[in-house]
Amino acid sequence: MSEDCIPSQRHSIKVFPDVLVNFLIGECKLEQFLEENPPIENNIQKAKTGLTEAKRYLQTCISEQGAKLNVMRDAHLLLAKLLYSQGLYDDALSHLNKGGLDSLTEKQLSNRIMKVVAESFAIKGLCLEKIPLSTTSKFKTAEREEQVLQALVKAGDLALRYLQEMERTQGNTGGTVPQLMSGNNPPSSGSPLPPNTEYRIGPILETALQRAPILYIKNNKLSNAIEQYRKVLSSVETSSTQSLRQTMARQLAEVLLRGVSEKNYVNFGFKREGKNPESPWKPKKYMGLNLFVPKDENEEILLLLFISEAMAVRNAVLDLSPEFQEARVHSYNNVTAVYDLLAITLCRRSQFNILVDSFERAMKFSFEKQHVWMQFALSLISSGKHARAYLVLHEVSRLAPDNSLPCLLAARICYDHLDLPERGLKMAEKALEREIAHPQNLLARCHVAVGLGHEMMSAIARTQNDRQDLRKKAFEAFLRASSVDPNDHLPEFFMALHYAQARQLSEAVLHAKMALHLRPDHIHSLHLLVLLLSAQKQHVEALQLIEAALEEYPDNFNLLCTKVHLEEYCLGVETALLTSKQMLQLWKNVYENKLNAETLGPGMMRVASESRSVFQIYSSEFSDGDSGSPAGNSGTAAARMEQALSEVASSISGFQPKPGPQYVWLLQLHIWLLIVELYLRQGQLKEAEASIMEANALFPLSHQLMVMKGRVHECRQEYEEAKLCFQNAVAVNPFHVKALQHLSMVHHNLGNSRLAEKLLRDAVTIDPMSHQSWFNMGKVLQDMGDYETATECIATAIELEASCPILPFSNIPRTFE
Repeated sequence: MSEDCIPSQRHSIKVFPDVLVNFLIGECKLEQFLEENPPIENNIQKAKTGLTEAKRYLQTCISEQGAKLNVMRDAHLLLAKLLYSQGLYDDALSHLNKGGLDSLTEKQLSNRIMKVVAESFAIKGLCLEKIPLSTTSKFKTAEREEQVLQALVKAGDLALRYLQEMERTQGNTGGTVPQLMSGNNPPSSGSPLPPNTEYRIGPILETALQRAPILYIKNNKLSNAIEQYRKVLSSVETSSTQSLRQTMARQLAEVLLRGVSEKNYVNFGFKREGKNPESPWKPKKYMGLNLFVPKDENEEILLLLFISEAMAVRNAVLDLSPEFQEARVHSYNNVTAVYDLLAITLCRRSQFNILVDSFERAMKFSFEKQHVWMQFALSLISSGKHARAYLVLHEVSRLAPDNSLPCLLAARICYDHLDLPERGLKMAEKALEREIAHPQNLLARCHVAVGLGHEMMSAIARTQNDRQDLRKKAFEAFLRASSVDPNDHLPEFFMALHYAQARQLSEAVLHAKMALHLRPDHIHSLHLLVLLLSAQKQHVEALQLIEAALEEYPDNFNLLCTKVHLEEYCLGVETALLTSKQMLQLWKNVYENKLNAETLGPGMMRVASESRSVFQIYSSEFSDGDSGSPAGNSGTAAARMEQALSEVASSISGFQPKPGPQYVWLLQLHIWLLIVELYLRQGQLKEAEASIMEANALFPLSHQLMVMKGRVHECRQEYEEAKLCFQNAVAVNPFHVKALQHLSMVHHNLGNSRLAEKLLRDAVTIDPMSHQSWFNMGKVLQDMGDYETATECIATAIELEASCPILPFSNIPRTFE
């Protein structure tokens, strides 16, 4: 190379000064032009005219005088670069061959010459890739592909080493980096700080670094591509390659996500100890005992994405000035690409809280960016932060005024989790308006959402006329949804539930079977059909159906609870008690698994499907059981009241809630209350009190527990104590029908028949389909001497009891699933 003969050049400059001057002028003009016009296809025509003078200067160096000054080889390499910029790929390869590129030996080079050689290898690979083969031979094609890859890989190695040497020699490392292993230096590690000066690598070398692994993938050599990515990313970092590293880290994560499974994953063969490669053409790598090395594909993917996220967020352009528009869009696209991959990776492992944290960091540069806000909302929903998710979806609906999906999701959150049916109905109606104006194949679901909103509003309506009007609107919406999409199971399910609550059992059975026909695994339709069979007094058939359903869903709490009541009716209390105790054992097994998964187990190894068990329970399933309370309105409000009371009690008496997810303990409370009810029906008061003590240790202020305590006192004819318990329950949940029924009968037994009648009228207003309320009112009115009205009440009770299911239809969750 030319730097080996610099002493002889000093002697020859006086003889051939023009050749050396022409070489320097030609190189200068070439680099200046390419600095302003990068060597890309769009600039080929400009290069053909703009590089004429530089080409003439360099061609004068290809002479005997140039050979004596040792600049002829350099001139060939620079001419190859010039011709590549002009799109003359064959001529560029010819100059590379004349320059003896392939005959160069791996020895120490100056920084300038190292960059020239690196670019020459890159140009060789890129030219070979662009020049078509004259033959269709598979052997020749494979040979050409190997030549291209060898040239690009060697160019990448030299480029990285060049940048490392530049920063080392200029002293611009910008901070501490992990120390390189040598004979005198012990292994250690540190954190790189942002450098002050960057040495631009240029588009040719950057293309070579990124192109090599892509070509490996194109040639079905995935393992080689991964190894190439790892080699670049594990080399000592320089300031010039930070943006390139961010891109390649994201690309490697995407390759591992798409093309590598757990079985064919090859561990990162990184050595913490040892020496860096002796070859002066190989990049130096990080060495040290304190370096983190991924052990599996999950760790490597997440490490790559978190590194890429940190770099992308740090480089995000926050200035909203027009002159930064292009840079802002580019940085935003880089960041969103990383967050999309993070969402895929973390959702597969159910790590939604980590995803929420990542999107919170993304908010600072996502002003008016609908995509990131929507992803943030979905991650909040998945992590169970529904109140915040609703607010974010409200913002998404503003950013995307034509999109009906954000409004539909917001309505679902209001219905399923926030107990805000009125607000949910408004969002559903807004979604319907948008869907009609801008169709997105969601029209049927929008009608379902509107109907569900009216249905839930009817459950809390104060007057019978309002309730009937809302139920009529709901049914009409379900009919429209069914006409829009006859293959959707949800309209059929909700129409079946509507008919069931109106006690039109034959129509309800027809629609429930249609819903199951459209979606055989819809558990709520299956549960509804079980209750419909029990309402038709086909208890044995209902029990057989629910046992078949439990074979598919063995840990579903709602099905097990219904099975207990059916067993009590068909097989006796002892069999039902046995099933209830089995539910306690099931709760113990699943809860311990849940606790281990959240604290001790390998959290990253859990996939999303593994968490869909007994814990995926909706708020309506935690309502008042067989109390007859309208599901989804009183239960959630009562739960909030109990939580507030528990906080006050804990501050006064030192009561501490159970560790872990509270909804899991709430599930155990329901099981104990079910056992209490079975003991009460059998007259075993001591056993019932023992079970109440177990429930009391979980949620001492639960209104449902207060009802059970009152029933025990009522059985003992301790009416004052019973009255106090029932009054406490009604204070927490005024819509608890069973508490009102028992409180009225306690007042009746204490001689307050007028107050008992008033409470029963309230119970009938809340749930006019409860035969027990009508029957109790008939008894009270009979004792008061109003025989005619009492007869009508008892007749109504008999009529309603003929179509009464084993548990109220309100136990069926109203959800979008």
